Amino acid sequence: MSNYFAKGFMLGVAYVAPIGIQNLYVINTATKRSKLRAYQVAFITTFFDISLALACFFGIGALMEKSKILEQLILLMGSIVVVYIGIQLMRSTIDVNDEVNVNKSTFQVIITCFMVTWANPQALIDGSLLLGGFKASLPDEGATLFILGVCTASLFWFLGLATAVSTFKRNFSNKLLRSINIICGGIIVYYGLKLGYSFIQMLAR
Repeated sequence: MSNYFAKGFMLGVAYVAPIGIQNLYVINTATKRSKLRAYQVAFITTFFDISLALACFFGIGALMEKSKILEQLILLMGSIVVVYIGIQLMRSTIDVNDEVNVNKSTFQVIITCFMVTWANPQALIDGSLLLGGFKASLPDEGATLFILGVCTASLFWFLGLATAVSTFKRNFSNKLLRSINIICGGIIVYYGLKLGYSFIQMLAR
C-alpha cells in the first residue's frame, strides 16, 4: 500500500517543481525578503496548491467513475496533454530575475497565491487531466494514499524551496532551475505515457 503513497509523492514533486509563477513567487520572496516571509508565502502557496489537487482528484475523478466514456476520454486527453507538458518543460527557458512584486501585505499575498493557482486556467486543466486521469486508473484502496502522497509532496517542495533559496541565495542560477525543469519534464512524460497505457488497457477489456 505504501507504494501508492510513493507514486503519488513522486508525481506530486514532478508536477509542482517545474518553475512557473508559483515557484518564481516563492523564489523571489526568499531572495528579497526575510526567511519568515518566505515561509509565510510557502505555506499559503501550499494550501491553495493542495486544495486544487484535491478538487481535481476527487472532483473530476468522481465524475469519471460514473461514465466510462468520459473516463476513456480523460485518460486519452490526459496522456497527450501531460506528455506535451513534459516535453515543453524540458525545452523551456527560465529567468530567475523576472520581476515579481514581493512587497505585499499578508492579505495581498493570499490573494496573489489564490490567483496564480485557482484563477490559472492552465493549472486547472493540467491538474484535472493529470490527477483526474490517475484517479480513474487507481484501485479504490490506493487512491487515498496516492493523493496523500501528492499533497505531502506539495508541502515538502514549497517549504524546501523557501528554505534552500533563503539559505543559498547566491547559488540559485538559471542553469540550476533549468535542470530542475528537465528532470521534472522527463518524469511527467513518463506519467503521461502511463496514462496512455491505462487507456489502451481499458480499450482491451
